[in-house]
Amino acid sequence: MPTRSFRRTDRLNAELRREIGVLVHAAVRDHALPQASVVDVEASRELDVATVWVTALQPERGVEVVKALKALAKEFRYQLAQTMRLRRMPALRFKYDASAATGERIEQLLRDTESGPRDPEEQ
Repeated sequence: MPTRSFRRTDRLNAELRREIGVLVHAAVRDHALPQASVVDVEASRELDVATVWVTALQPERGVEVVKALKALAKEFRYQLAQTMRLRRMPALRFKYDASAATGERIEQLLRDTESGPRDPEEQ
């Protein structure tokens, strides 16, 4: 029997990411929140909890976005239960993904070191 390349939780994570992304986009528009997007979703194996990683277009307003999405988590869960066919809908926990901002900062530091003073022996 061939082995499966995707586990059930992997398929569920992808489906949740798509559905929650739509809900977050609508919430941003309806509640005048800063622009945000869903980066990843990680559901526990028992499907008790799904951690939703979000990022904001304006990193300084990331805390505000996560706070607003946490307040809307129960409503999102209810809407997901109506659209998805799952026996058990996991509770949603929103966390901010700072990897984009960290990567941008590293790039800026690398650019600064390239344009900085060079060692006189190198010339």
